Amino acid sequence: MSAVLPIICLARHGETAWSLTGQHTGLTDLPLTERGELNAQSLGRRLQGFAFTRVFTSPLKRAVRTCELAGFGVEAETDRNLVEWNYGQYEGRRTKEIHQQRPGWQLFRDGCPGGETPDQVGARADRIVERIRGVQGNVLLFSSGHFLRVLTARWLGLDAGAGRFFTLDTASLSIVGYEHDLSEPAIRLWNDARHVEDRSATPVRTGQL
Repeated sequence: MSAVLPIICLARHGETAWSLTGQHTGLTDLPLTERGELNAQSLGRRLQGFAFTRVFTSPLKRAVRTCELAGFGVEAETDRNLVEWNYGQYEGRRTKEIHQQRPGWQLFRDGCPGGETPDQVGARADRIVERIRGVQGNVLLFSSGHFLRVLTARWLGLDAGAGRFFTLDTASLSIVGYEHDLSEPAIRLWNDARHVEDRSATPVRTGQL
């Protein structure tokens, strides 16, 4: 793969109290846990050696704080399109609790009552894709898990619902970019959590980085 092709680094925010308990955390503006802050610093060390033309972050404090602790707070710009999925009536609820009232519910297919549909989240992702494809150079994004999964699907030209195939751990690093040229979007690294304390994820690598 040509070294001149840009890469887009996707950084999921560090651990929060609700990410620990599995509660859907959309617009609820939770802080990082102590371990979340430590892992955000570790993410910053993982990113050493990369050069970025632009850095963007969700305005939610868990993403902003991760960005700051990773060492990119000064140069980062906030973009509201990077906020997490609006879960509406399912905010703060666990999937198993939702299934008790709505068996078979799937976020990436059904969306959330009073919140966003997959297509609405996909439309926000498309605005981010358009923005970063206009940047001449590498880009770093700080956001939340479900939004970054939709963003990756849209980067690849897939429906927003295809985000269900991509899982992300807190404070993980993923990289999307291109294969042979700008007409061939691809995943280059996925869910790299080697730097994260008490990690259980194994990164999937699709290239040498």
